[in-house]
Amino acid sequence: MKGIKVCVFDAYGTLFDFNSAVARHRAEIGPQADRLAQMWREKQIGYTWWRSVMGKYSPFWQVTSEALSHCLQSCDLPREGALHQKLMQAYLVLDPFPEVASTLDALHAAEMPLAILSNGNPEMLEAVVRNTGLAGYFNALLSVDAVGVFKPDPRVYRLVTDHFSVVPADVCFLSSNGWDAHAAASFGFRTLWVNRASAAPEGLPGKPSGELRTLAELPTLVLP
Repeated sequence: MKGIKVCVFDAYGTLFDFNSAVARHRAEIGPQADRLAQMWREKQIGYTWWRSVMGKYSPFWQVTSEALSHCLQSCDLPREGALHQKLMQAYLVLDPFPEVASTLDALHAAEMPLAILSNGNPEMLEAVVRNTGLAGYFNALLSVDAVGVFKPDPRVYRLVTDHFSVVPADVCFLSSNGWDAHAAASFGFRTLWVNRASAAPEGLPGKPSGELRTLAELPTLVLP
C-alpha cells in the first residue's frame, strides 16, 4: 500500500480486546460469562445502529451501560449494582491484543501519523489509551461525539480527512468489524479488515483492500 499518509485504527476489537472486561470478572459471573460477553458486544453495537436510525444519539458510555443492563438481566444476573459497575470500569482498562504495542512502536518509529477513530466517547478513549500505556503513540483520538452519530455514517469517517487535511485514499483504516471496514472503504479509505475471528466476508458496499489476521502484518504493508 504505497502513499499512505496516516494509519487509523478502530478501538474496540481492533486494538483492545472487549472480551477482557468480562474475563476479569469471570469467577463472579459464573457459567454465563461467555454468553454475557458475546451478547454485550452484539447489543452494544446494535444499540448504536438503532439510535442512529432513530436520531437519538447518546455517548457510547451510556450506550454500553444500557446494553450491559439488558444483558445482565438476560443472563439472570442483577441488572444494576456492583457487578455492573465493575464491568463498566473494566472497559477503561481493556487488554490490548498481544501485537498492538510492537506494531504501534514500529509505525511510530517510522514517523507514521497514527489515530484512533471510534464510537467511544473521548473520556473512554483517553482512559483506555492512558491506562494501557499507549497514549504516546497517537496523534489524535477521534470520537463520533464530534458529529453526534455512530459508525457507519460517512460523517464519522470524514473526521479523519478533516483532522489530517488529507483525501480518503491517503488513509489506511483498520478495523476488526467487517461492516466498519466496508463502510470505510465505501468512503474511500484504503481499508484493511483485521479478521481476528476468521469470519465470513460481509455482503456490503465498499470492498476492503485486504484482510489481516493480526496487526503484526501492518508495518510491512504501509512502510517504505
